[in-house]
Amino acid sequence: MTNLEKYTNVFVESFGITAEQTTGLAYQGIEAWDSVGHMTLVAAIEDTFGIMMDTDDIIDLSSFEKGKEILAKYNVEF
Repeated sequence: MTNLEKYTNVFVESFGITAEQTTGLAYQGIEAWDSVGHMTLVAAIEDTFGIMMDTDDIIDLSSFEKGKEILAKYNVEF
């Protein structure tokens, strides 16, 4: 499984959406991505990629696309 597939799957499983729905997805763009859902998502991303995200990065994670930019800081390549 590629890193993009893993990353997409984290959103799919965390929010109960389809892979197609991740494109353009933004924080609070769906009911499941509220503050609690955000922390669930962050924990799943950290577990999936074996990283610990900085607080600033957790706050900056505002969309599916922004998350890919943030993960690049942690040497996760897409």
